Amino acid sequence: MKISAHMMVKNEARFVWYAAMSVLPHVDELKIWDTGSTDNSWEIATFLKAKYSDKILLEKMTSDDFNEESIRQQMLDQTSADWFIVLDADEIWWEDSIRKVVGLIQERGDELESIVVPTILPVGDMFHRQEEKAGRYKLSGKVGHYNLRAVNRKIPGLHSSGRHGIWGWVDGDGKMIQDKDPAKIGYVDAPYLHMTHLPRAGNGKDSDVIKRKMKLKYEIGEPFSKDFYYPEVFFRNRPAIVESPWGVMSKQFKFRAFFETPLRKVKRRLWYGKVGY
Repeated sequence: MKISAHMMVKNEARFVWYAAMSVLPHVDELKIWDTGSTDNSWEIATFLKAKYSDKILLEKMTSDDFNEESIRQQMLDQTSADWFIVLDADEIWWEDSIRKVVGLIQERGDELESIVVPTILPVGDMFHRQEEKAGRYKLSGKVGHYNLRAVNRKIPGLHSSGRHGIWGWVDGDGKMIQDKDPAKIGYVDAPYLHMTHLPRAGNGKDSDVIKRKMKLKYEIGEPFSKDFYYPEVFFRNRPAIVESPWGVMSKQFKFRAFFETPLRKVKRRLWYGKVGY
């Protein structure tokens, strides 16, 4: 099975190199599409392209009109791979996790349509994680921090549908891939780190990240254990243009998070009680 990874980028300089390098050795190609970054994301992407020209396909969008449905569809139309992995520029994989996903594709790729995996969400800084009760995604019979991250390109009528925030992959009948036959959705206990709640842009451009006000959480999460094993890519030599990920919460962040964290937890418990979880 040929496997492609698709990464859409806009102001993701803090993590785009780590995300790309965490999967690059395990896929046949990596498509990186920059949709109008104003930080140094494009510089990092071009560095990656120069170093790994045989595996990376790079494109820069010139229009300011962000249309996720159209961009994702173009990426799909331009790949000949059997499967593709949706890789956000703030998602970093453990080597064991990406190997498990690729292994399942190679073993059962003809019978499965998609693959769901768990996610771990740092919040505040790299040393704290969001509580499990904050996860609300309903996938593969589970509720929590989960995401659909690999798709069989041969699903009849497969296409991109919806705007950012409610976007997804659907089949020829307009049915969301995650709502199709559960027997064709593979689940792998192969988590990755998703940095969506941390600052992601370089050059002070974090306010330009899509939906930044909603996704940047002022929250004091649960500390990772002292023996927590971070993805291997964080310990590789990185180019000078790539920032260190190991910053900690500022005093200003902690002050605001001190008041917002209890309110968030109460809201989550009310939501779980309402939906019966």
